[in-house]
Amino acid sequence: MISVSPENVTATPNATMTGLAAPSRGSSELATWHVDMAAGATGPEHTVSREQVWLLTAGSLEVSCDGRTEKVSAGQTLVLPPDVLRRIHAPESFEAYVAMRADGVVSVPGTEGTRVLPWAQ
Repeated sequence: MISVSPENVTATPNATMTGLAAPSRGSSELATWHVDMAAGATGPEHTVSREQVWLLTAGSLEVSCDGRTEKVSAGQTLVLPPDVLRRIHAPESFEAYVAMRADGVVSVPGTEGTRVLPWAQ
């Protein structure tokens, strides 16, 4: 049983991620988390080394990925491929649940190296 606790919540300038299943919380292969993004927020352009599956439960988002932009609304599922440049924008507030292999890392153009997603560790 995994319960949400304050130490599993990461607030960035763009969104709040609440870690659910992850290796630090009992999962050996998968990480899941909840994303809450306010209207008008835009995340950084980045790549992730693993496929991600996003299930929107409220609101909508716009994702720019692989040279095109699409809108995803509540009730829809978005599959983002690994190693493809993407950016998430919230034209309105949205909430989503995300699943990914737990060993995924992020790369940001113009910065060296990779970084882990703290909510997925």
